[in-house]
Amino acid sequence: MTAQVPSPDQGFAITRQILAIVFYTFITFLCIGLPIAVLPGHVHDQLGYGAVIAGVTIGLQYLTTLLSRPFAGRVADSLGGKRAIGYGLFAIIGCGVLTLFSAWTLAWPQASLALLLGGRVLLGLAQGLIGVATLSWGINQVGAEHTARVISWNGIASYGAIAIGAPVGVLLVDGLNFSVLGPLLVILAVVGLFALRQRPDVVVVRGERLGFWSAFVRVAPCGTSLMLASIGYGTLTTFVTLYYLERGWTGAALCLSAFGVCFIISRLLFVNAVNRFGGYAVAITCMATEVVGLTLLWLAPSPGFALLGAGLTGFGLSLVYPALGVEAIKHVPPSSRGAGLGAYAVFFDLALAIAGPVMGAVAVHLGYASIFCVTALLALSGVGLTLLLARRNQRG
Repeated sequence: MTAQVPSPDQGFAITRQILAIVFYTFITFLCIGLPIAVLPGHVHDQLGYGAVIAGVTIGLQYLTTLLSRPFAGRVADSLGGKRAIGYGLFAIIGCGVLTLFSAWTLAWPQASLALLLGGRVLLGLAQGLIGVATLSWGINQVGAEHTARVISWNGIASYGAIAIGAPVGVLLVDGLNFSVLGPLLVILAVVGLFALRQRPDVVVVRGERLGFWSAFVRVAPCGTSLMLASIGYGTLTTFVTLYYLERGWTGAALCLSAFGVCFIISRLLFVNAVNRFGGYAVAITCMATEVVGLTLLWLAPSPGFALLGAGLTGFGLSLVYPALGVEAIKHVPPSSRGAGLGAYAVFFDLALAIAGPVMGAVAVHLGYASIFCVTALLALSGVGLTLLLARRNQRG
């Protein structure tokens, strides 16, 4: 049984409400994107640390986001999405201030690095808070029947912001210097806070409050399928450059562009597919498409085939998160939606955390092409698990 599809006028009104909320996701990920391509070189060249410390500087933010999910869900459920987003924006301001102080203390590398790492922790906390709060607020605003639309537009806002922020950050630092980043983060967060003040207060949904681990258990089946599918994304973004080098090809960046463009196009074109056909059906179709894409990357005889594989991977993976998210959130009460969304997001975080070390070990022993074979098999196992979940749902 499929959900009723809104009329074009209703659909536009719903989308406009969603965009007004995921605006804060865009601000957050713009702040994440601005330093992401600059920090490794800054830590290595300006502060004099090696590749490991540069990697820790980037990874600390994502680790903080992962660890902050329970707290973020609790804040969103008990205080409302608006308050949670406000706290996240203040954390970005703190990150901007520490980043500026880090730029002013380059003569003392240890102090400068410590300030930079402190800022990364605050930015990771902001990502956790705002990521959960915008989804929870958006779903409460437009209704649970539009969960897939909220998750889809939230993803478009985040990926689009990083795509804009990364090159802009490089241009600004090259044209000026590293100290420009801190004030820019503060300005963007203040703009977000000003816009947030104009929004009416959010009514907190009353009812049963699940603990994080109770919510985690309820969403775990769908979350596990999401994790199996998402390891391919983490592998592609981490190792595609080395894969191209191993093959003697050039243009690895085009693979990432193909993935990103197809990802966004798929979400824009098929944002209503989950409501039409159901979350499980869409997830199964999309993961099967991803399997084809990853297999093409594994067997690619030329860069053109690798490009096609990356595009299919992005096209397929695009709707997996919202499709399975719709089904996962059905298992938690509305009053604990933030906890459910935070727990569900952990599985995506885990996929990105697993992809680097596990696939790196595979590549050492079997070569870089083999990692796409492994990720295709993992995604295929995700298809199998989702089929089982769909059948169980039909029987239930």
